[in-house]
Amino acid sequence: MAPDLAAAPTQRAHLHAALALALGAAVSLGLARFSYALMLPPMRADLGWTYTVAGAMNTVNALGYLLGALAMPRVMARWGAGRALVGGSLAAAVLLALHGAVASNPALYALRLAVGMASAATFVAGGLLAARLASHATRPGLVLGLYYGGTGLGIVACALGLPPLLARDAALAWQPGWWLLGALALAASPVMAAGARAVPPAVLSADERRRVALRPLAAALAGYFMFGVGYIGYMTFIVTLLREQQLKPGAISAFYALLGVGVMASSFLWAGLLQRARGGGALALLNALLALATALPVAWPHTVVAFASGALFGAVFLSVVASTTALVRHNLPATAWAGGISAFTIAFAAGQIVGPTLVGWLADTGGGLRAGLGLSAAALALGAALALLQRPLALPRNSSAGPPAAGS
Repeated sequence: MAPDLAAAPTQRAHLHAALALALGAAVSLGLARFSYALMLPPMRADLGWTYTVAGAMNTVNALGYLLGALAMPRVMARWGAGRALVGGSLAAAVLLALHGAVASNPALYALRLAVGMASAATFVAGGLLAARLASHATRPGLVLGLYYGGTGLGIVACALGLPPLLARDAALAWQPGWWLLGALALAASPVMAAGARAVPPAVLSADERRRVALRPLAAALAGYFMFGVGYIGYMTFIVTLLREQQLKPGAISAFYALLGVGVMASSFLWAGLLQRARGGGALALLNALLALATALPVAWPHTVVAFASGALFGAVFLSVVASTTALVRHNLPATAWAGGISAFTIAFAAGQIVGPTLVGWLADTGGGLRAGLGLSAAALALGAALALLQRPLALPRNSSAGPPAAGS
């Protein structure tokens, strides 16, 4: 059969749009959330925080994320996913910059809450647009992987840009770091707007907008909740733990950059799995690998082990998020994708509310960060066991679920 010469430009256009949308993940997670791991040590030293307060800052951020995720179905129904994506990114840019203008705990709590809401708007809207784009692509797993792998770009930008600003020996030296994060989010917004415009619109009738029951996905939702509990402890406190284990600043920056590169590589590492797995198998496998990555620096405090942990964690954790979007695509009609993605985002956010404060409290009560991260590893292992219980669902006829994934 002769090759379809028109398919190659179309495929390139899909990949270009996916890369532009990936900046939404870079802003919402890489800049608005995971930058906190690098910002935490100087902020904690300067502001006199306990581990509990440090964890509570991310708990409040996760609460804002949950509130934003709850509001997103109505927001997207009224304004559209593209506007929600860009509006959330612009709001995050302003809010991140404002972090550098205050030093009181109440003000920082308020900003962490607000930026959590803005990042949810960007992440949920971007995930829905990526799912729609994937339904038109010849390699849907790669499109989803590229979107979620964009978080790695944000992590690498933080690893390269923040340490020089945070190394200054001065009061409140951490504040310029927040200004840099705001500037990066602002610069990314017009690029992701172009990506959103390239996604074919979804036209749904009033009948097609009815809700679809999510109870049959309860096992996957429970496994994803435990992922939220477990992974956020690692991403909040791992840099602080490595500093306590006497890793030099240059080694910690390299560790965090390696983690970010792993996130970007995950787009290609797990694309085939995301296209094939229709039940909870992908979620279970990835949660189990994260449990291993989290346990490594707890059990063996060594530089080489730390780098192995960061590489494995980075190569896996955002693919867990991508696996739930793939699960929604495989098991729900297209008319329910927005609700399905929001439901998983809510489970994810609820887990993140529990995780940071729990780890910080355990560290403060005498167990230290190694005990706290040990708890994170256990939560991830439980998430793997729960996800194994998830079975594929039978899609209703004429569900408009898009083309089947390659290899399925």
